[in-house]
Amino acid sequence: MIDWQAKAKEEEQAFLSDLKDFLSIPSVRDDSKATKDAPLGPGPKDALVHILALADRDGFVTKNIDNLAGYIEIGPKDADEYVALLSHVDVMAAGEGWSTDPFGPVIEDGKVIARGASDDKGPGLAAYYGFKMIRDLNLPLKRRVRLIFGTDEENDWTGMTRYFEVEPAPAFGFSPDAEYPIINGEKGNLQVNITSPATNGDDAQLLSFDSGIRTNMVPGVARATVFGLDPDQTVTDFATFLANNPQVRGSVTPDGEKVDFELLGKQVHGSLPETGENAGTYLAKFLDQYNFGGTAAHFLKYLGELSHDDPTGKILGVDHVDDVMGALSMNVGIQKFNLDEGVYINYNFRYPKGIEPEFIEAKLNDAMPEWDYEAKIGGHAQVPHYVSPEDPVVKTLLGIYHDQTGLPAHDQVIGGGTYGRLMERGVAFGALFPDSPDKMHQVDEFALVDDLVRSMGIYGQAVADLANLPE
Repeated sequence: MIDWQAKAKEEEQAFLSDLKDFLSIPSVRDDSKATKDAPLGPGPKDALVHILALADRDGFVTKNIDNLAGYIEIGPKDADEYVALLSHVDVMAAGEGWSTDPFGPVIEDGKVIARGASDDKGPGLAAYYGFKMIRDLNLPLKRRVRLIFGTDEENDWTGMTRYFEVEPAPAFGFSPDAEYPIINGEKGNLQVNITSPATNGDDAQLLSFDSGIRTNMVPGVARATVFGLDPDQTVTDFATFLANNPQVRGSVTPDGEKVDFELLGKQVHGSLPETGENAGTYLAKFLDQYNFGGTAAHFLKYLGELSHDDPTGKILGVDHVDDVMGALSMNVGIQKFNLDEGVYINYNFRYPKGIEPEFIEAKLNDAMPEWDYEAKIGGHAQVPHYVSPEDPVVKTLLGIYHDQTGLPAHDQVIGGGTYGRLMERGVAFGALFPDSPDKMHQVDEFALVDDLVRSMGIYGQAVADLANLPE
């Protein structure tokens, strides 16, 4: 019987060395630097090329698909079907406030600290080392297995879309991009964008408002510049507001006839808005007390009154709970007011079965009749995804998890979206353990070294067992 955890421990130092190199690549999508050769900018391409080169170094079969996706393959070449592990090399923008260089990985106190350590370079490389262990053990496989890397999971899944356009679909598999014991259900993922011209009245004037850098992150910083407020009174009012809301911090700076505001909340993953503090809606709530006019008044009210501190969308009338998949969640990911470019608000909904995107869109359009704005579905809408707990894929993975860790194994549904949903019998499996801190999409993101090493062993057995599942 194979001691998978002992095998993983033997690989720890080599794994950490490769991981530091992988994490050093700032693989954030940047359309401003996109070229034909690097369609999502240089970072995602460089990270994909790097991981495939690492596999070439170790003697695996690899393929690069237009610098958008790539795979590493093991198993019999003549097998008709294959199992897939779907990971990604792109990462979220770092954001502000890191205590270390987000792309200068640091290993200390049992943690790997860097952007991508937990989402998803650390788990993806752990899956790769699972491949290595199977090859080194010379284990027989009935099916081929591919470890597939996308380059755009944090945006609109361009890379994996391209993969499925040119490659046959896998029979089943998992994504090492979530948490244990398993994720066999994922809520739908929906973007709704609000737009309108940006105008002011004659009294207080909103010159600019900016919060949020990605749709799937709770904004941690908000900034605004206002004209026409009494500077001394505004400083006093803001101090009172912060005293009454100690969960956020901020500063106010008078600048002649203008006043600049900065408010710091808590940036977290957009699928868990209840765990963060949305800096933008807090700042809008504060500014909404003043006598703004034009669309500035509507913008601040929509954010500060109709959207603030309401992670289930109850005020807007879109709250919904499914008995199996749980409750809808709502994140206000991007909030902008610019006199030249207009108003833009992005809502990211994670919705269960039983509610339709068109209903959500209509509710947002009807929420403020006095404002001439448009709420419109945008982005890559994804329907809810669910694999039965009785499916052999689910049962096999839960058994492996329990056998290797001794921890309780059960199925669950999340609001986050993973590549697992791209397969009819696809799930998400690790690498975050139930008792480990979740720092995905946050400042000072980290993964625990012991968790990644444990996952190497779990993924090694998972690949072997899934490849040999009975027909």
